[in-house]
Amino acid sequence: MTDKMTASDHNNAPGWDAIDAALQPLYVGQTPKHYGTAISYKLGGPDPLQGISAYRRGGAQPHWHFVTYGFSELYDKESDDSDVSGYGFELTFRVADETCADEASAGEPPKWAMNFLQNVARYVFSTGNVFSAGHYMNLNGPIALEHDTAIRSIAFVHDPELTMIDTPNGRVEFLQVVGITEDEEVACKRWVTLKALKTFALAMPLYITDLNRGSLLADPLIAAEVDAGTVRDGSNTGFLFLERIAWTRHKRLLRAAHYDIEIGAGQVPELTALLPVRLPFGRQLLLVGNDARVVLAPGERCGVEVDDKTLRVTLNDDACRELVETLKPIAGDYALRAFGGIVFRIHRTDIRDADGKVIQVIG
Repeated sequence: MTDKMTASDHNNAPGWDAIDAALQPLYVGQTPKHYGTAISYKLGGPDPLQGISAYRRGGAQPHWHFVTYGFSELYDKESDDSDVSGYGFELTFRVADETCADEASAGEPPKWAMNFLQNVARYVFSTGNVFSAGHYMNLNGPIALEHDTAIRSIAFVHDPELTMIDTPNGRVEFLQVVGITEDEEVACKRWVTLKALKTFALAMPLYITDLNRGSLLADPLIAAEVDAGTVRDGSNTGFLFLERIAWTRHKRLLRAAHYDIEIGAGQVPELTALLPVRLPFGRQLLLVGNDARVVLAPGERCGVEVDDKTLRVTLNDDACRELVETLKPIAGDYALRAFGGIVFRIHRTDIRDADGKVIQVIG
C-alpha cells in the first residue's frame, strides 16, 4: 500500500465522500493517515481495498481507529441493487496503542492491522462470503503474525460510534472487527454472539483489540455472566463448517440400515460443546462439508432420514447426552447404546502451516 492524502484526490467519488463525512464528527479537525493501493485490484494488484484511513484516538482508551474503502461502491453505481452499496458495509478496526495518549509521541499506525484488513478483504472478494454483526471466524493463527498474542479469532459488531449511512450508491453500515481469544470464540458460539461480546465489552471498551491482553474469561464475573447466559439462552450457532465430514449407509438384511458419520478429531471439541446448548433447546445443528451435510436434530425418538447429500439424524435426550459424554478427539469408532443405528468414526486431524508442513496432530 502507498500513502495517499484524502478521498478528495478522486473525482466523482460520492461513496468515498460519504464515508469521510461519517467520520468527520468524531474527529473534528483531524486529517487521518491514509494508505491507498498502488495498483488497482481490478488491474491485477494484490490489495482489494482501495484505501484504509487511520484516525488517532487519545484519552483514557488510546487507540487507532481504522476504516476501509472498497467493500462498498465508492465511485459510480455498478450493482443492480439500488438500496445497497456494493457488499453493504465497510470495516472498522480499533487497535490499542499507548502512543496515542501523547500527541507529541504518537507514531504511525501499525502496518500489521492494515495488512490484516486487506487479508479479510481478499477472503470476501475471493469467496463472495460477507460478514454481518454477530459473525465470527477463527484465524488459524495469531491475528498479527509477528506478535506473540492470544488474539487468534475475530468477531464482528456494529461500530459503537458509527451508524448506517445512506450514500448515492445505497446504504452502508460500519462493521467493526473485534480481536478475541479462542476460548472467547467458543463462548460466542455456545451463547448468542452479540450478547457474549456485549459482556466482553465490560472489560473491552469500544471493542478495542489489544494484542497484549489475555482471555477476558479469566475474570470470574465475566465468566459467570457468560455461563449464566448460555444456560438461559442456549446457542445461536446453527451450523458448523467442517473440513472433514462424510457419511456412509450400510445395508443389512432383515435389519434397519446402519450409518457411519466421519469427522476429524480436531472438530470433536466444538461439536460436543455445541450439542448440549442446541438440541435441548429444540434447535438442530447442521454440520456442513464440501460434499456432505449432516443434520443433528432433537426429537422424542431416534431416527435417520436421507435427502440427497444430507443425512438427518434425530437424537432423543438420552442419545444426545451419551454422544456428548462419549465422543472424544481420539481416532476410533464411537457407537451409541441409546441409538444402535449410528456410529461416529473419528479420524486424526493434521494441522498444517502455510507451507503445508504438519505442525500438530490431533487424535
